[in-house]
Amino acid sequence: MNILKRHLIITLLLLTASQTLLAQARFVADHEILKTGEIIYKQPRRIVFSFVNRGDKPLTLTDVHPSCGCTKVEYPKTPIAPGQRGEITAIYDAAMLGTFSKHLHVYTDATSDPILLTMQGRVVTTESELISDAESRFPYDLGNVRMSTNYIEFDNVNRGDYPTCEFMVYNTERTAFRPQLMHLPPYLTAQYLPENIPGGKIGKIRLTLDSDKVPSLGLNQTSVYLARYMGDKVSEDNEVNISAVLLPAFATLDATQIEQAPKLELSETDVTIGGFGKKKEKTHTIRLRNNGKTTLEIKNIQVFNQAVGVALSSRNIKPGKEAKLKIIVYPQNLKRSKARPRVLLISTDPRHPVETINISITD
Repeated sequence: MNILKRHLIITLLLLTASQTLLAQARFVADHEILKTGEIIYKQPRRIVFSFVNRGDKPLTLTDVHPSCGCTKVEYPKTPIAPGQRGEITAIYDAAMLGTFSKHLHVYTDATSDPILLTMQGRVVTTESELISDAESRFPYDLGNVRMSTNYIEFDNVNRGDYPTCEFMVYNTERTAFRPQLMHLPPYLTAQYLPENIPGGKIGKIRLTLDSDKVPSLGLNQTSVYLARYMGDKVSEDNEVNISAVLLPAFATLDATQIEQAPKLELSETDVTIGGFGKKKEKTHTIRLRNNGKTTLEIKNIQVFNQAVGVALSSRNIKPGKEAKLKIIVYPQNLKRSKARPRVLLISTDPRHPVETINISITD
C-alpha cells in the first residue's frame, strides 16, 4: 500500500469518526420533577413528562422503567428527530394513602445511563380531607366558591400539541354550582367535571390548549373569568390568568444544518435581585454568547411580570461574540401581576429555540 493511499484511508477514517462524535442525540425533559398535589384515593392520575431531543441525530427511547408496580407507563416507540418533542405518560394508581415519590428510569440510545424522572404528591382519603383545610388548598375566595389557583401556565408548547391543565373549584354553598368560564379565547376549551358541583363538594375545570390556534410564537397571555352566578361580570376577583409559550419549529432541519446553526449560551438562567431599600429599580446583566457557526438572531424577548423590564445590546450576535441583556426590576409593580417573574428569549438556535431566565426577587 503506497503512502498516498494510506493517507487517504486514514483521512476517511478520521472524518467518519469526527462525524460520529458530532452527531449525538440528547434527551432533555421540560421538568425532571413533577408535583401532582393531592390525589383522591384509588382515582388513578395521569402525569405527563414532556421532553425534547436537543441533539443532532434521532433519539430512540429503548425503555421506560417505573420504580414500582403502582405505575404504568406509555412512551413513543418511534425515533424522535432532532428538535422534535415527545411525551412520557405515567399512570399512578393512587392505591396507597399518604405522600409519595415515584421514579421513572428512562433508557435511550444516546447514553448507557438512565435519566431519572420523579413524580411527587399526596394521596388523600376523601374530598373531606381536602375541604378540612380549604383556606390553604383553595386560597382564592370568590364568595360562593373557592379556587385552587388563579394562574395557569402552558409552557413550551409545539404546533400540533394539545396540552391540558386543571384546577379545582370548591363549592362552599349548600346548593349546586354550575361552573362556567367567560371570555375563553379560540385556542382554549374548557371541560367541567362535573357540570354541576353539588353543595359542599369539589369539582375541577380542565383547560385544553389548541396550539394550532395560538396566534403568535413565544408568550401569549390572556384572562378568563369564572362566573359565580348567572349574569356575573368580569372583575379582578374572578379572574384566572393564563399564559402559553409557543415554541418555534425546527423539525425540518437535518443534522448538517443543525451543526452549522447558531448556538446560544447564557451566563446564567437563575437570577436573584434584592436589597431595594428606597430604590425604585435595580438591574442585573446577563451575557448572551453565540457558540455556533452562523449569526444568532434574538427573535423576541418577553417578560411575564409587569415588575420586570429588559434591554438588549444587540439582537444579532455573530459567532464567538456576546451581547448584554439588562434585567430591570421595579418593586412597586410586583403586586400588579400574578405571573412568576421570568424573561423569555426566542432565538434562531434550533437546539434551544426558547430560553427562560427565572428571577427571584427578595426584599
